[in-house]
Amino acid sequence: MERLGTGIGWRPEIADAVERMPGIDWVEAVAENICPGHLPDSLRRLRERGITVVPHGVSLGLGGADRPDAGRLAALAERVQTLGSPLVTEHIAFVRAGGSLTASPRLEAGHLLPVPRTRDALDVLCENVRIAQDSLPVPLAVENIAALICWPGEDMTEGQFLYDLADRTGVRLLIDVANLHTNHVNRGEDPAKALAELPLEAIAYVHVAGGFERDGVWHDSHAHPVPRPVLDILTDLASRVRPPGVLLERDENFPEPAELESELTAIRRALEAGAVERVKAEFRSTLGAATRRAEAGPAERAARHVPDGGPGTERRAKPPARAATERPAEPRGAQPDGTGRQEETRRIAGEPLAEAGAGAGDETGAVEATRGAFVLPHPSGVDGARQRLGLAQAALLSALVAGTPVPEGFDRARVGVQARALAAKRADVVAKVAPELPVILGEDYRPAFLGYAQTQPMTAGYRRDALTFAEHLLSAGRPGDAQARRELREWWLERSGPSPRSRRPVHRLARATRKVLLRR
Repeated sequence: MERLGTGIGWRPEIADAVERMPGIDWVEAVAENICPGHLPDSLRRLRERGITVVPHGVSLGLGGADRPDAGRLAALAERVQTLGSPLVTEHIAFVRAGGSLTASPRLEAGHLLPVPRTRDALDVLCENVRIAQDSLPVPLAVENIAALICWPGEDMTEGQFLYDLADRTGVRLLIDVANLHTNHVNRGEDPAKALAELPLEAIAYVHVAGGFERDGVWHDSHAHPVPRPVLDILTDLASRVRPPGVLLERDENFPEPAELESELTAIRRALEAGAVERVKAEFRSTLGAATRRAEAGPAERAARHVPDGGPGTERRAKPPARAATERPAEPRGAQPDGTGRQEETRRIAGEPLAEAGAGAGDETGAVEATRGAFVLPHPSGVDGARQRLGLAQAALLSALVAGTPVPEGFDRARVGVQARALAAKRADVVAKVAPELPVILGEDYRPAFLGYAQTQPMTAGYRRDALTFAEHLLSAGRPGDAQARRELREWWLERSGPSPRSRRPVHRLARATRKVLLRR
């Protein structure tokens, strides 16, 4: 895996600051915000300086029940080629549900939602990842996400789920330590346990970000400073493995460049502290092995040099099965073609399962996770898993964005928190893609949009959502101020047609005359 170093998320709002920032080895850019034919000057200059740019996708929905959309994959591949990137990343999440698979309306979440850690979801995710790998010109890495809610009936921990995914597909992992902290607060999951269960050699790079806690719920906002607990998890990870790259994410509420540089310094210090612990652990391990060799008796040392089955000796017993928390001795080295870990798989597959892992009924951690590589899919195949997963995801998303009843087994209060968070996110993004709307509506924009979002789920992209919101207000005779209503109508007319309306008086007169004649 290529070493990336220390990086920061490139955003238009901080583009100039990123260019001038010292010690930046690489940047990550949201793939959907890049137009290959019109690359921002800042990204172009960074590329010319030899700074690596990694596209980070947010809309593929690899964890969804449907197969990845070919058009979205082609667009992602085009951005990879434009940027000359060594890899591309996406999320282990679903972002839409419904449609022909479930014979229900198509719904968009507008945000990343967690997939259930079940065998059905894993089977579907593995196939979707393989489809994406076949369509992309560089290796793919997928990111663990933050969650506000828990799926009922989950079979695996996060570490086991990620281990199985990497084992079955060879995909690389983008580990977000801020998301591990989020899931610790919101779901009671232990970050250290998750790290212990991960296939560390599959890590492509690491995300670090800030958030905030409200009413016992941690919100992964990417708009606040990185807190100490997140840095502590980064140190723990670095004590286990040297990550190829680490990146600071900041999406909103951008501080002064000096504050971002200070956060990067804190990240480097956390990595250094972890490296020190890693070296100490390696030294202790080496010293312990040397001590054991020195303490071994002459007969034992001689026995180690007699070949199995040699004269006057008994054949040595097979070594005991690997402990549940141990990793394979040889790195599985996920390969770009998705064939990583095949040697490991063949080795274990040739042995009885009882010898390849812990005892029956006693499987935890890595061994439990690796079972997924050898367990046959459901009898109905992945298509059956897709339908079951699709129905479950559609029911949850409908409760979140359309106000339908919360599916059985979910925490209703948490679903309500997630629904409000999705609506707030939607309002924020629409304000970015259509900045005229907050200007026209003033202080009424946000409450008006949140009211609209309660009854109008998003069925397409954010730009379409902005137009539908304007239509919703105008059809209700809003806003109350006549001037604001006139400006909103003009804005809607300008953007809802197949081409922009001309501002030339003669064209406007011709258009008005045509409307009058048509009425007659």
